[in-house]
Amino acid sequence: MRLTELERIPDGLLELPAAELHRLLPGPTLIHLPGRRPAPLFVSTLLHGNEDTGWNALRALLGERRGRPLPRALSIFLGNVSAARAGLRRLDGQPDYNRIWPGGERDTGAEADVAAQVVARMRARAVFASIDIHNNTGLNPHYGCVNRLAPEFLHLASLFSRTAVYFTRPTGVQSAAFAPLCPAVALECGKPGTRSAETEAAQYVDAVLHLAQIPRHDPDRIDLDLYHTLATVRVRETLSFAFGDADADIAFVPELDHLNFRELPAGTALGRLRTDTGIGLDVRDERDEDVGAHYFRRDGDTLRTRVPVVPAMLTLDPRAVRLDCLCYLMERLAPGAPAHTRRTLDQR
Repeated sequence: MRLTELERIPDGLLELPAAELHRLLPGPTLIHLPGRRPAPLFVSTLLHGNEDTGWNALRALLGERRGRPLPRALSIFLGNVSAARAGLRRLDGQPDYNRIWPGGERDTGAEADVAAQVVARMRARAVFASIDIHNNTGLNPHYGCVNRLAPEFLHLASLFSRTAVYFTRPTGVQSAAFAPLCPAVALECGKPGTRSAETEAAQYVDAVLHLAQIPRHDPDRIDLDLYHTLATVRVRETLSFAFGDADADIAFVPELDHLNFRELPAGTALGRLRTDTGIGLDVRDERDEDVGAHYFRRDGDTLRTRVPVVPAMLTLDPRAVRLDCLCYLMERLAPGAPAHTRRTLDQR
């Protein structure tokens, strides 16, 4: 595996859907396009091969601007082209392309070498800002994710949605690798295949291309609903699970993903347990410590929340649960929190 680097859009590339990019691209590809302002906006997409909203947004934006100069230089990274061909998040035997970036726990191997090269190339080009575009499999609002609470990062997120999430785990993600270089955000654009999400992402990229600079003061509180990710929830690998009335070790409630971004009170029932192995979940905080007993409890054969929580990324897709996680747990965080509070969180 190697990084392909281009200085122009190959003929016919914009006409290809994500599943057909392999016809013109041999693998991960970084494309640099000139613009009136030289410091480039970096946009990555298809780090997960079945999340194609970002590529469709770029196709629409660049197609509309064909023959006209961009307001700012643009560098595009197309990640897991081979998984996109198969319509999968990643192929068997591949690492997750959004866990291999510098600073993570899996930053070795051929794919990680490619990610490190991308970071080095963009550092040399004095990157202006970074946008990583994703989809998810559950019912979630569109929102932006940041790894730092500096005003520039929050402003970049607020331009996309009034909902934003600050997180430090998982590690090895693209947005965290670019955070030392420039304001960086990851966009969560709902389920793939939604035309309105593609339009929204295209308009957002176009808006950032037109920025001369990113404001360095905190966004108004009214403009941002900010959350802080506290823990990652996974189903224990040895246990079976399903949704609804099913014969499995854990049978989650059938409309589990309807709970995303809702403030759940303590005692909320999440499913039925048919196993004697406690709550059946592996719950890790920002320090990778087991905190399952703090957030969940077993009530007879019912799995319940022990404390109030706000979940995100709950999904009914069993493959997504196994490849990534069941959900994240969050708390609300005021964007105008004192600077020392934000610094403390950023230093964790």
